[in-house]
Amino acid sequence: MSLPGEQPRVSRVRAALTVVVGLAVSGAVVGALWAWLAPPVRGVVALTRGGDRIRAYLGNESDHWFTSAFLVVGMLAAMAVVAAVLVWQWRAHRGPVMVAALAVGGTAAGAVAAGVGALVARWRYGVIDVAAAPVSEAQRVHYVVEAPAVFFGHSPLQIAATVLLPAAVAALVYLLAVTATPRDDLCAWPPVEYPGPTTGRTQTVADVPPVAPSSPLP
Repeated sequence: MSLPGEQPRVSRVRAALTVVVGLAVSGAVVGALWAWLAPPVRGVVALTRGGDRIRAYLGNESDHWFTSAFLVVGMLAAMAVVAAVLVWQWRAHRGPVMVAALAVGGTAAGAVAAGVGALVARWRYGVIDVAAAPVSEAQRVHYVVEAPAVFFGHSPLQIAATVLLPAAVAALVYLLAVTATPRDDLCAWPPVEYPGPTTGRTQTVADVPPVAPSSPLP
């Protein structure tokens, strides 16, 4: 059985703030890395015989809209798993405060990753201006490269699903670690000891007298 953690050197509030800030910074790193790895979307701006400008994608390049959005979701989920495991190792501060810090920090990481990723991708690939594309009667096709997408769509629900995903994953991983711990105090500080009935789990209720068995009523 694991022993209770040592007395922490920092307060629980400071530890929670450290987790939130660390996750937000990690989200910025994830966003920048995503902008470098996500595949761009290649297409053309063409001039029709009627003089209209249209935009089309080459081959299966349109699939990259889904690939790029799925990539940022996968990277955020992996970051959330690692963050939850690392926070669980901070034994002295285990408990609801760390779960709340993971939730807030995970949400901040998702928002920061999406924002940084979109900004870096836009800086890297620019914005497609169909009206300003250099097409003419002599050259009717102009090839373009479009920045990848951060979200699966533009609806509030799709955006919220991506932003809140790391918070949900981190909380779930932390919960799994909690359920696997044989002590009610999670080996955190301060340790609480109460020798309850032999159930294989240390009780955390203090100053409660044991209840003696009574004889059955006649």
